[in-house]
Amino acid sequence: MINLIDRITSGVLVHFHSVSLLLIRVLLAYGFYEPAMNKWNDIDSVAGWFESLGIPFPLLNTYMAATTELLGVGLLALGLFTRYISLPLIVTMVVAIGTVHFQNGFSAGDNGYEIPLYYLAMLLVLVGNGAGRFSIDNLIFKKA
Repeated sequence: MINLIDRITSGVLVHFHSVSLLLIRVLLAYGFYEPAMNKWNDIDSVAGWFESLGIPFPLLNTYMAATTELLGVGLLALGLFTRYISLPLIVTMVVAIGTVHFQNGFSAGDNGYEIPLYYLAMLLVLVGNGAGRFSIDNLIFKKA
């Protein structure tokens, strides 16, 4: 009886794994969309803000962050090159935490590092697990 329960639950749980990875990808894509568009809609102002934060080469870094975030939106939503886009997004979150959010403490309500930390954790899950079955990565590379 226990063997039957194990087989049933393991078969069902395999699908939860891919559904959870899909959910993480979609949530991250949605979360990166507005910040990416805000950067692209006013690159010069964001570069000025980056400069005020002491970020070197502020215009270049603004373009790099905006491009990374916008590519992240598309690639994460599709589940395409998921592990690869997650790495520069992780760097973006580490920089955001270090330059903007850490000094405000943990709470998201105080512009703290709570939300970027959640994004960072979800991105690490994608690096470790890939995009899951419901992705273009799985169609192309036959890997979940």
